[in-house]
Amino acid sequence: MATIAELRKERLRKLEDLKKLGINPYPAHVERSHSLKEVTERFDELEHQQVSLVGRIVGVRKLGKIAFIVIRDQSGQLQLILSEQGLEALEPSNSQLGFAEIPLLDSGDFVSASGELLKSKTGELSVQVSKLRLLAKSLRPLPIGREGFTNKEERLRRRYVDMNVNPEVRERFVRRSQFWQATRDFLNDRAFIEINVPVLEHTTGGADANPFVTHMDALDEDFYLRISHELPLKRLIGAGYEKVYDIGPRFRNENYSDEHLPEHVAMEWYWAFADWRDGMKLQTEMFKTIVRQTFGKLEFKIGDFEVNLDNEWEEWDYAETIAKHYDGLDVFNCSIEQVKDLLRKHHLEVADSDNLARGIDKLWKNIRAKVAGPIWLVDAPLFISPLAKLNPDRPNTTQRFQAVFAGSEVSNGFSELNDPLEQYQRFLEQQKLRANGDKEAMMMDIDFIEMLEYGMPPACGLGFSERVFWLLEGVSAREGVPFPQLRREVDPNSRAFYPEANL
Repeated sequence: MATIAELRKERLRKLEDLKKLGINPYPAHVERSHSLKEVTERFDELEHQQVSLVGRIVGVRKLGKIAFIVIRDQSGQLQLILSEQGLEALEPSNSQLGFAEIPLLDSGDFVSASGELLKSKTGELSVQVSKLRLLAKSLRPLPIGREGFTNKEERLRRRYVDMNVNPEVRERFVRRSQFWQATRDFLNDRAFIEINVPVLEHTTGGADANPFVTHMDALDEDFYLRISHELPLKRLIGAGYEKVYDIGPRFRNENYSDEHLPEHVAMEWYWAFADWRDGMKLQTEMFKTIVRQTFGKLEFKIGDFEVNLDNEWEEWDYAETIAKHYDGLDVFNCSIEQVKDLLRKHHLEVADSDNLARGIDKLWKNIRAKVAGPIWLVDAPLFISPLAKLNPDRPNTTQRFQAVFAGSEVSNGFSELNDPLEQYQRFLEQQKLRANGDKEAMMMDIDFIEMLEYGMPPACGLGFSERVFWLLEGVSAREGVPFPQLRREVDPNSRAFYPEANL
């Protein structure tokens, strides 16, 4: 079997031959009347009409004075029929190929074809081509079939190849786009306004996460990549907006897992003059709407879980749930030593930097991993919810609601704390945790305190990430994004092909 280098060398020879003929192998102008899906679906209407189609060549056969080329665009594929008599002659100024130039084409090249739409003698929908133009010459061959490109590392590293060889991967990101569009439509229909907030922040907050740090030369200051949209959006609530949201990337300097990526897309909405009960009702409806619009169903088999989002969503009390699963542990009256003992007993990670909040959160996550759901986890303790309002009837708990299904937390919301003095005290407590080694504890954001002093109305807020999509799609986090971060690696062939680049 020929090597990549040998195949590329042959394609470079063809490229040179095309240039010698005066053909521009990479023209800008394209003529296109229909997609391949359109001519397939509208064949009865378009039969025997002239059409202009474009696509990537996936197969070429030349049999004497006739040739067959199969092309593919994003919507489908179609057969082209070319004959020596029926194909217009070479016209280099228009990158137009004659019949004699067909051997200069390869699988992977992009072409445009104009001609009559018809059915072949075997009944296959085809175009009898009268004009063929080269749009882009490919220099490396795509793997042949799915069996030619199965290595997971290679698939993630060269997703543009993966999507060509595995069309279902390409379709996944169409659904991902539909997921976020349905999210926008749902919120826009309810008078929410999308306002993009900064990615670079002097002080980052809104979540328990270790941030990335960068430097802005213009100001000669360090900035953080945001870990959450929360605090800037709540500033907008303080500015007078009543319903706002943002969809965009956030960055958390943590390890990879099947559920987490250091960079991922997330959404957060904030609703003035609403509380957590309003938010819970809205978000239940929102999940059902966007999932139905994206996947056309509400019932899913996710790993070992059977999940029906159309079921009644149960409410689980945080403290009661912990006590039920861990020997009656009282989260409001326990020590870190007791929590660490339980972590060890259940074979969970114990870290020197674990504090009470972090340890109890690990206990909860161990329970969560077995929850099919959907449920709302409610009444989270104050010490693990530094931005949420207290429950007036249970002041050691907060008006927080977390959605869980298929063993994963899929959203987090609460009645927003708007008392500046109380928020300041909670930030001080978080500062102490950071001073004791908890890199994920929140930073003091004095500007946010100032905003609250000017006044922010009662509000509810909620956020979720594309983890919801990954779960329902049934893929890991890396499979769920088009271009996941990987360790830098240069293809040995590229080193050889481009020696001057010092790769």
